[in-house]
Amino acid sequence: QVQLVESGGKLVQAGGSLRLSCAASGGTISNYVMGWFRQAPGKARQFVATITSTGVSTNYVDSVKGRFSISRDNAKNTVSLQMNSLKPEDTAVYYCAGKLRSALAYDFWGQGTQVTVSS
Repeated sequence: QVQLVESGGKLVQAGGSLRLSCAASGGTISNYVMGWFRQAPGKARQFVATITSTGVSTNYVDSVKGRFSISRDNAKNTVSLQMNSLKPEDTAVYYCAGKLRSALAYDFWGQGTQVTVSS
């Protein structure tokens, strides 16, 4: 079973940037669609971005379009989320997850990394 570990979360001022990383072990992620999700206190988990197994196609929630960018390096077994122009409403625990293209639900998840954006 693939295991994911996120890193890069921290406290940042509004308007700043962060780069989150997700490192996979126990197997290759090259065949999986990978995604980033987030969960703010008291709110449901929200989809943020996804990237296909080859990295050709990406998709984002409207609120982060133009500010966030998802990428992957299958050779290094990693997925990244570049976050620019951060806003206080981006504050959340960010999770990395993976699934096969045909799957309805994500099969494996990381433990999350905290991102806090101060105003």
